Parts: sequence; structure tokens; C-alpha cells
Amino acid sequence: MSRDAIVFALSGTFFGLIVGWILGGQTAGPRPLATPPATTAAAPASDSAPALDLQRATELEQQAAAQPTDRFARIELGNLYYDAERFDLAAPWYEAALALDPNDVNVSTDLGVCLYMTNQIDRALAQLDHSLSLDPRHVKTLLNQGIIRAFGAQDLDAAAESWEQVIAISPNSEEGQRAQQALDSLRSAHPDNAAAGGTGSEVPESSP
Repeated sequence: MSRDAIVFALSGTFFGLIVGWILGGQTAGPRPLATPPATTAAAPASDSAPALDLQRATELEQQAAAQPTDRFARIELGNLYYDAERFDLAAPWYEAALALDPNDVNVSTDLGVCLYMTNQIDRALAQLDHSLSLDPRHVKTLLNQGIIRAFGAQDLDAAAESWEQVIAISPNSEEGQRAQQALDSLRSAHPDNAAAGGTGSEVPESSP
């Protein structure tokens, strides 16, 4: 199952959060995503997050407890918390699902996003590396890898490489269009470096 991908644009002399959007998930239509919290402590959902269905969460947790090998209940729990922007609660369920099936690239990437959204940058990038070891052409993973490289690791050269791969693999997809938008904004912000084939290595600080 595809889940949300986080998308950022780079414009002018600073980078701004655009929007998140749903790619093939259970919920249709765009909605904003929370900005990454400053620490790894549990973070409440943003005001714009969908309400958490506590009854469904309780039912799924009971199902998962009763059926230790039911990875689908664990994935659904992860998705439920993810969609409510409770990334701190989604991550353990994705990890539990991956313990049952380490080769699910979508779950692996969703876990990577959760780790990023709880400020675990190195772990997030490592998790996306695992996703790409399963499917090197997984454009959702590559798109998110670029975002985390840019905004988490502050490595614009590496971010551009990820986005260029997305465009090379699937230029007309939504992921490809978002990657192109990010690259165009990056080159607009750094025209001298872009002309020389480079992008610079640090994310400029945003204005107040």
C-alpha cells in the first residue's frame, strides 16, 4: 500500500514546506503534514491532522495481540496512526510488520518517513536505504530520500541526485513532477552552482 509522501519545494533563498499528498492510500486528496518535531519525544498531531479512530485502533491492537503473525493488522495500525500524524505511534507497528516481512518496500518507506518526522534522521535514511535495496527504482522512496537529505541531512547535492533519479525513472508521474519542481526551485535559488553542475552542500536558513 502506498502512503503519504512528504513534498518540499525550494524557492528563492530559503526552503518552505509545501504540502503532503496521498498517493494511492485509503484517503484521497491533499492535506498538510506536520513539520518534524525538534526531539524524538512523542509529538501530538497537528490541528489539521485527521482525528484518530480510537475504537478502530483498539480493535486492531486486540487483533494484533491475538494473532502474533498477522502483519496486515500491524500495517493497518501503522497506517491509522500515520494518517492521524502520530508518527511516534505508527513507527513501532511498521517495525512489527517488517519483523514479519522485511521485504515490504512500502512499509519500509513509511517507517522511514515516521523516523524522519520524529527527528531520527540517520535511522530514517538507513531505512530508506533498505527500501532501495529491495527496489532501487521505487520512486516514492527516492522522492522522500531527497527530502530527508535536503531538510534532515542538509545535503543538497545528494538530494538533487535522488530527485534526478525519480525524474529519470518516472518523469510524468506525480512523484516525477514533484521532483522536477524541487530541482527547478533548487536551481533557481542557486543559479551559479546549478550552471556548474553543483547545488551547494547546505540548506540556507529561512528568513523569519
